[in-house]
This record gives sequence, structure tokens and C-alpha cells, in this order.
Amino acid sequence: MTEAETFDVVVVGGGPAGATAAHDLARAGRKVLLLDKGGRIKPCGGAIPPRLMRDFDIPEYLLKARVNSARMISPADKSVDMPIKGGFVGMVDREDYDEWLRQRAADCGATRRTGLFIKISRDGEGAASVHYLPGGGSGETASVRARIVIGADGALSKVGRQEVPGAENTKFVFAYHEIIAAPSGEAAEEAARRCEIYYRGSLSPDFYAWIFPHGETMSVGTGSANKGFSLKNSVRDLRGITGLDASRTIRREGAPIPLKPLKRWDNGRDVILAGDAAGVVAPSSGEGIYYAMLGGRLSAEAADKYLQTGDARALASARKRFMKLHGRVFWILGMMQYFWYKNDTRRERFVSICRDPDVQRLTWEAYMNKELVRADPMAHVRIFFKDIAHLFRLVSP
Repeated sequence: MTEAETFDVVVVGGGPAGATAAHDLARAGRKVLLLDKGGRIKPCGGAIPPRLMRDFDIPEYLLKARVNSARMISPADKSVDMPIKGGFVGMVDREDYDEWLRQRAADCGATRRTGLFIKISRDGEGAASVHYLPGGGSGETASVRARIVIGADGALSKVGRQEVPGAENTKFVFAYHEIIAAPSGEAAEEAARRCEIYYRGSLSPDFYAWIFPHGETMSVGTGSANKGFSLKNSVRDLRGITGLDASRTIRREGAPIPLKPLKRWDNGRDVILAGDAAGVVAPSSGEGIYYAMLGGRLSAEAADKYLQTGDARALASARKRFMKLHGRVFWILGMMQYFWYKNDTRRERFVSICRDPDVQRLTWEAYMNKELVRADPMAHVRIFFKDIAHLFRLVSP
């Protein structure tokens, strides 16, 4: 019997988290297999901050658009524009962006294969083998040996559910969007530099709907944890009220989005999770690309440390480091979503708060740099009391 091919690391899933982990490990000299099932694009608005571009060396030509403002639209159709002063938000199309990340990993030495992950098995000595269906998922099962496995296979991670305690209990928001051809004309040119975010119960009872520019195309989407809510009808309605119903639909995509990070990312042995599989999507905003890539990098560093030392305790460092960096931000965003997305009355007040210059400045500074702004404590105090005033209806929306 032919001995199975052996890799230092098998990365299951080729999205931003998996591709980043494969790239970093291959660049570090590890023998890496990047296994991706292919043929699927995650529904995503495609927003990336300047810090992501700096930290992960993302070239500007991948940007489909540069957004310099966000328009928040309330249930009563009142709008608030939030200009980005001295910066921008980059917009990417996940079809092109993810493929570029995968190819970069391959260029650094990672082996790319298309295949559908089936399971992990272990021999008598406890060594892991990854079993998968090559190509489009038909034919005979193939297998490779792995010293460590990184599960970056999405919110419904098969790797996580098989190997990591608690992964099967993840709660989700379900997201759906349609990529459409962008309209032309003077108004369209302005819209090509602006994100539109709709806080309206009819479009999402517990999240928001969006229109994000992608250059020649646009992402029109929504999300909800309410399984009885029709996401497709919501997008149809949003396209109707914004005059985009006549635009050509290029593709439609839907997927579950995790609500919060898992309590564990590893099995204490030889498996670690990254990206949506680890639950690293920001509450309130639903932002995931930056956090997925950071999680992929941290999981890769933990995996490399394990390969150096043989100490499986190194795997837990990825989650600890991530939560130290961003746990407080995730908690704050979760509380924001809980309080302000509960009903249309609160959504109306939330949009009104966004008119405040302090809110706008601190929001964009935190988003661009992925850090809480600590340099202006009085601005935080002012925002706190304004939030309280709106929450208890002491001011008009």
C-alpha cells in the first residue's frame, strides 16, 4: 500500500482566513496543503479597512471602489451621511479577492487542491489523516496525513464540529445578497463612492440591509437571525424602493454568519480553527474580512509554534491573542446591536445619534485602525450621555 502524502499543515477552506494561514505558513517554510472545495463565493459587502491593506500587503488594484462616506437610512426614511475625513474604505469583490489570496499562498509554496473535506481519522499512533473528495466532490476519496489541521471551512465548519467542543452550538445571522450591474449617470457616480445602510425592520428585523458599491457592480443584501424572515423578499423590496430592480442580476449568494467567537478554537491536540469557523465576525457591523485574516494569521503562528515545540498548548494562544486585541470591541458592538437593533423606534434613534460629529469621528477612526480610540476621553463621555438621552427618549430622534 502506498504511504499517504504527509504535510506539516493541512488548511481546510480557502477564504481569507484559510488563504492567509496557508500563505504565512508556506512563507515560513512549512509544507502546506490548502484544500478548498471551490465553486462558491461568500455573500459579503466586501469592505476592507486601510489597516488590512497595510498589515496583509493587499495591492490597491484589487479594490473595486473607494468609499468616502456612509449613508445611514432610518425606518422613517431619514438619512444621515457620515463622511470619512482623511481616509477611505476599500471595496472588493470576494470572487476576485479570495482567488488572489489563494494564489498568493501557492506562489509562496503552498500546494493548492480542490476538494470537499469529509473527515479526519487517526491511526494507531494518533496521527491525523484528512479525507476528502477531489475536484467537484465525485469519485473516490483521497487522503493526506497532517501534523496539524487548520479548519477555515466557514461558519458550519465540518472540521470544527468534528474536532472542537462547542463548535456545533454556534448561533448565526443568515446573510443573502445579489451582485447586480451598477447603474450609470451622475447620481450613480456619487453612489459609487458611498455605502448605504438601511436600519428598517421590514428589511431586517434584527440586523440591517445594505447597498455597497463594487465599481461596475453593486452588492445589495441583508441579514437576519430570524429563520422565518425572507431575505430574498427583503432584497427584492430594497431593490424596488431604490430603483435598482431593473438592474441586471449577475449572481446570488447566501450563507450563515456566526454571531460571536467560539469559546475554544482548538481541540488541545492537533486542530485549530480560523475565520468564520472560529466565529470571528464583528457584531452590529457584520464585518468579517479583517478579523478572518487576522484570525488566520494568529492560528498560523500558533500552528507554527506547535510544530516547533510539539506542545499542543501553543494552539490556545491564537484565541487568547485575538480576544486580547478585539474582545472588548466585540463586546461593545454586541451591546450596540442588542440595544439599538431591537425595534424601529430604537433604530430611528440610533440613526439620529450618527449625526453627532464625535460619533462619526470615533467610529471611523476605530474602523480604519481597528482599535478603540482612547486619546479623547471626553468625546466618549459625551457620546455616553447622548446615548442615554436617546435610549430613554429624553431627546427627539
